[in-house]
Amino acid sequence: MQSARQAALRASSSLTARAPVVARSSLAKNAVRPLTTTAARARSSPASTLPNPNQTLRDIVVQTVKNIGSHREGQQYLKYFTSVSSDSFAIIKAGGAILTDHLDGFCKSLLVLHQLGLYPVVVHGGGPQLNKLLEEAGVEPQFEEGIRVTDEKTLSIAKKLFYQESLKLSEALNRVGVSNMPITHSLTADYLDRDRWGFVGDITDVNLAPIEKAIKAGYIPIVPSLAMTESGQVLNVNADVTAASLARAMKPLKIIYLSEKGGLFRGEGGDMISEIFLDQEYDEILRQPWCQRGTGLKIRESKKLLDTLPRTSSIAIIHPDDLQTELFTISGAGTLIRRGEKVEVVSSLSEVKDLPKFKEALARGQTGDKTVTAAIDSYLETLADKPFKAYYDDAMTCLAIVLQPTESRPFSSWVTLSIDKSGWLTNATENVFQAIEKDNSNIVWTVSKDDDNLSWFFERCDGSFCIDDVVLFWRGFRLEEYGNLQAVFNEVKALGRVSLGEPKEGAAAPTKSASANKK
Repeated sequence: MQSARQAALRASSSLTARAPVVARSSLAKNAVRPLTTTAARARSSPASTLPNPNQTLRDIVVQTVKNIGSHREGQQYLKYFTSVSSDSFAIIKAGGAILTDHLDGFCKSLLVLHQLGLYPVVVHGGGPQLNKLLEEAGVEPQFEEGIRVTDEKTLSIAKKLFYQESLKLSEALNRVGVSNMPITHSLTADYLDRDRWGFVGDITDVNLAPIEKAIKAGYIPIVPSLAMTESGQVLNVNADVTAASLARAMKPLKIIYLSEKGGLFRGEGGDMISEIFLDQEYDEILRQPWCQRGTGLKIRESKKLLDTLPRTSSIAIIHPDDLQTELFTISGAGTLIRRGEKVEVVSSLSEVKDLPKFKEALARGQTGDKTVTAAIDSYLETLADKPFKAYYDDAMTCLAIVLQPTESRPFSSWVTLSIDKSGWLTNATENVFQAIEKDNSNIVWTVSKDDDNLSWFFERCDGSFCIDDVVLFWRGFRLEEYGNLQAVFNEVKALGRVSLGEPKEGAAAPTKSASANKK
């Protein structure tokens, strides 16, 4: 399956696996009931796009962010990120090569975040610079199992270098107007193995107080990859290890590793890996011949880290130029690594362990308690005599219902999709779709052509066509094989009428209202 982050339309897509599809609106009786219907995006008049002389720098930045992908995407991500605790936003790890070759662009990206009131913790290393200084000093860099062997001379050079790199980054941020604060005494460590690696640290404690204080004061913290023992001895620590240790203490939404390669790849010359869902794909990926050395190590370390964090946390490996794209568009950039969610699959209502919660999930985005309850009950009654499968995560943040093939209809029909904000944060929606795809080789569904999230469905279909402002999608077969396309469309239309809002004859219809989408 092609993921949302691999799709060709990703640059202009207003919908992906990270934006909910929950809003519904009433349709005329002769119109097909789409799987999901969201309000059309408001069209700005030419006058509204003219610069406002009263705009502040923050206003301009906000508008810029909203236009990175689509207005809706930027607005959704901005609203979400600014709703979480400032010290739980993100950790960004920048290696020495980033600070040397991409410093200006990195600082401009951090300026955007700073103007939005977002203060990521920046962890930096200095490996390439350290290698160069060691060679100039006549010291040959030594590594064992990927860890730099650090003797007294190496440590002396490393300490001076890392503090200089912190100062260089701080001064560069000051020049573009970003308040920042180098933090040099927040990590406590013990020797990893003094006999083997010398002055290399294994972090044992993180003091978040200076970091949290800096963030609350509106500063971006800068943390070099150095730690200190209880007795005051400075130790060299791998920058990835430093970032992971901070993440375990802070539990941020995002851990971002900046990489000049821009992500993980399927071997030399292979495609970039767009998304990894560890719960479903971890063992299979590690068995791949291309998953060796650095790539395999990165995936194993990512799993080790994410297993200790909330499911809302994710890891992104991206090029420094793609920082805003990763944060403020659904398609994102580089390689995204998440844990994922287990998907339950039932084929009868008696198998649903929590039916009230199931009904609540179906009613999401609807208003009018009595009429909604009546419509939901009516809908469930229609399922009693139809073969169907319902797919949902444990918390029912994402719920989908697919009618199974019959003798007269040799394909499945996806008729219901209900998602809330956390369903997108944990990527439950993508997991649900993968379960649907696995069980239903031939499947059709309909969506309003004005749906803001239409591209998400285009990325998952094999074909489509539009009739009466509704798009019919199919996957797994050539729809022409079934002859009259209009007849197929009418069949899907009839099935769709039972999907949330078209009750059986005589039942009251619910009052519907559009609900805001959110990552």
